[in-house]
Amino acid sequence: MVNMIECKNLTRFYEGDGTKTIALRDVNLSFMKGEFTAIIGPSGSGKSTLLSLLGTLDKPSEGTIAYDNEEILKKSKSKIADFRFQEIGFIFQQFHLLPTLTALENVLTPLFSRKVPYNKLERAIEVLEQVGLQDKENSLPSQLSGGQQQRVAIARAIVHKPSWLLADEPTGNLDTETGERIYDLLRELNEQEGCGVLFVTHDPALAAKANRIITMKDGIMLSDKVGATP
Repeated sequence: MVNMIECKNLTRFYEGDGTKTIALRDVNLSFMKGEFTAIIGPSGSGKSTLLSLLGTLDKPSEGTIAYDNEEILKKSKSKIADFRFQEIGFIFQQFHLLPTLTALENVLTPLFSRKVPYNKLERAIEVLEQVGLQDKENSLPSQLSGGQQQRVAIARAIVHKPSWLLADEPTGNLDTETGERIYDLLRELNEQEGCGVLFVTHDPALAAKANRIITMKDGIMLSDKVGATP
């Protein structure tokens, strides 16, 4: 289990047609397992880029990311993929559920080709119950509301028992009431499962509920401060 993520001088830029676009500039941060952190800022501020780098979905142009003092990104693609599966769960604004699979089957997808020390079906049923969808196991995504689809996506993200849950605008497509329920669920998972939660949001009110708030603008970290107390 990874207990700390640390990034130093983290920079990400993209080059093409003779131009250089900087998405992230010289960011220095560390996160401890069990934290509940909001990353906030306007569109194009580097929030999602930072989350992708922390989750090993992308590699930095400059700087380093260490997981318990080990730079995993220097390893092979297969070892990085194994690390990502073992340690990180992702929740995206777009739910990315497979339309022909039931809720239970969607939750099972990360486990299909993996060897795990627990019963896969029992674990999938357990997490669906945890997110309050025990009566929707056999429902297709088209038969679920937006909030229910997001809860399936959250169950899928935690089914493999990750150390870290990274959520990119997890309430962005939901109405206020449903969004607050999703936030409460993330907080509950943080407290009960002990996983670190990093979530990107445009909503200052939602961010204010987090224990820590990181503010981004134009790829630069403007502030890193303690937020709410649970």
